[in-house]
Order: sequence, then C-alpha cells, then structure tokens
Amino acid sequence: MDPLKLRQILSHYGEIQRIYLTPEDPAAQVHRKRAGGFRGKEFSEGWVEFSRKSVAKRVANMLNGEQIGGKKRSSFFYDIWNIKYLSKFKWEDLTEEIAYKNAVREQKLALEISAAKRERDFYLSKVEKSRALTSIEERMKKKQKVQQESGTTAEPSQDKQVAKVIRQFPQTRPVDTAGKSKPRLSKDILAGVFGGGS
Repeated sequence: MDPLKLRQILSHYGEIQRIYLTPEDPAAQVHRKRAGGFRGKEFSEGWVEFSRKSVAKRVANMLNGEQIGGKKRSSFFYDIWNIKYLSKFKWEDLTEEIAYKNAVREQKLALEISAAKRERDFYLSKVEKSRALTSIEERMKKKQKVQQESGTTAEPSQDKQVAKVIRQFPQTRPVDTAGKSKPRLSKDILAGVFGGGS
C-alpha cells in the first residue's frame, strides 16, 4: 500500500497531517520479484500523524486487528490492520533516526568511493611506470640499431655498463703488540689463584 492509498483510507476517520512509509529491504524486493510476486514498490512499516491525539487513539483502537475491507476487488481487502498508538512519540524522533541512517549510509559510500579511487590511482601509476620502462627499452634498442648500422658496435658501451668499479681504500695497519715484552704473571701466582697444586 502506497502513501496515497493509505491517506485515502484513513482520512475517512480524521484529518491526517503526515505519512511516512519505510521502503522494504532491497534484497527482499529482488527475491519477491524473482519469485513472480508484486513488481511494484512495497513498504515494510509506516507512521501516520493525525492532527488530534484523541482521533489517533480512537482510530488505533478501532482498526487494530480488523480487516481492511473496502472494495472486494482491492488487493488489500483481506489484509488485517496492525496499528498501534505511540504515546510521547514525536515526528522529530522519526526524522532524526532517518537522517542518522542516511548519514551513516553516505559515510560508508564515501569510504568505499575513496578506497576505489586509491586503488584506481595505484593501478594507473603502475601503468604509467610500465609505459615509461617500455619506452626506455625501445629507445635503447633503437639507439643500438643506429650504432650498429653506422659501423660502431654497441659492445664497448655494454662492457662499460657491465664492468663494476671496485674501489680500494687505504687500510691502517693494526698495532703489533706481540714484539714488545709485557710483564707476565708468574706461574706460581696463577696456580695459587686457581687452586693448582705444585
């Protein structure tokens, strides 16, 4: 039942100000359409605001659990009303919750978009690097062909590139202490310290 039909039915009982219906879950909608059910838009629950509280209470008590009725060929004729009066409920509470859900959904969407952009940028940078490397290789090949055709061989240049430069740094010689005489401890003193008997 869409908001227009709901307003048409309930306006017989009193003046209605606002109506909000929650759309059904998209996954359930896809499943229903595949199963051959109703192809239009369906709603899972809704809120109706009457201009007077007393009318809202009376309508909720009167219609809850009753058959919707109306014209017999209507698709809602055999359906049952499930209505509850919400005391101390303000329309701002409903709109606040909807706004919060929308903000969360938009934030998730923005995160997914930024992640996709990062992946795309990374991929494009890699593509640019590979293009640059292939163009360098092609230029090197062309250069070698030109050198070969002109008579100069490219082998010496390759040798220059391959040959590694080994640098030698002057080393300071270690100090030789073995040649100089050091005062040594006598074997008797060492035997006394370590418990060796004579």
